[in-house]
Amino acid sequence: MSLVLLAESVLHTVDPFAFEIAPGVGPRWYGLSYLAGFVVGWLILRAVARRGLVPMRVEQVGDLVTAVVIGVLVGGRVGHVLFYDRPLLWTFDGSFPWWGLLAIHRGGMSSHGGVIGVAIVCWWFARRHGWRITDVSDPVVLAAGPGLGFGRLANLVNGELWGKPLPEAMQASPPWWSIKYPEEVLDPSFANAELIENLRPLVDPARPFPQSLVDAAYAGRPGVSEALLPLLTAHHPSQLYQAITDGLIIPLVLALIWLKPRPSGILSGSFFIAYGLLRMTTEQFREPDFGVFTVGPITLPMLLSLAMIAIGIFMLVIWRHAPRVGGLAARGAGAVGTVQ
Repeated sequence: MSLVLLAESVLHTVDPFAFEIAPGVGPRWYGLSYLAGFVVGWLILRAVARRGLVPMRVEQVGDLVTAVVIGVLVGGRVGHVLFYDRPLLWTFDGSFPWWGLLAIHRGGMSSHGGVIGVAIVCWWFARRHGWRITDVSDPVVLAAGPGLGFGRLANLVNGELWGKPLPEAMQASPPWWSIKYPEEVLDPSFANAELIENLRPLVDPARPFPQSLVDAAYAGRPGVSEALLPLLTAHHPSQLYQAITDGLIIPLVLALIWLKPRPSGILSGSFFIAYGLLRMTTEQFREPDFGVFTVGPITLPMLLSLAMIAIGIFMLVIWRHAPRVGGLAARGAGAVGTVQ
């Protein structure tokens, strides 16, 4: 795994595999990021339950996390297909997993779909135990941030969900934090196609060009990265922006809100508002997915984020008089639902 850092920019040449047992076989960083998010979330939920901030007992946390895993995976995948790639619903072929809906490597997951999946899980889990839905959703949103942040870092590792190009004035001398992608040379509209031809001597002539150039860059072949980098477009590291907002800022905001007891549901509503606002902000730096639905300059992810903000405001209104729960700054365990 490597990121080639030169004077002007970062060239993305990260191996998606953490390590390979055999060629093309091994754990990927994408899957490990999800695993890390679930483990950190589990630890946070256990800490909240141990302190008595919600009705949930410590021994019930494992069942909830298992259900949340299913909600994230099912909701995230179904959301991606319904929001961004509906033809996968009727795409079948002869290779595993046979149905496009199940082929997670084709298109991946939708964060908005994952949120919907987890919301359904929270409703089901609360109903099963006779609790308010907010008794489950409040601690879940508090624990969700690290997983969201790890997922965005995985997008960066995979070289997907590119940021928008930097302004033209910055392309001649792009800042060190910008990212360039070797795959850009595969785009038929690539501006420097003629100059790329000069790099043929650096790669295997028996392999198709320019794919061989991309493969050589990822393999770290001497001289390839240095010759390729000046010909590529510098992009915003939007995946990193969203990793910071989702994985650091949102958990910090929620923790500050819950330092003292709040009406049950306020934390859930605050999460929806914070996620929606920050996603709207970071989408300004991200390239829209090809063919995604838009209304003028507003893309589908922005519309979904606006809906989350509206839902969050509605939550704050209807639950503003609910019994108070939480209190991260309080000493010892709390009596749930008794603070008025």
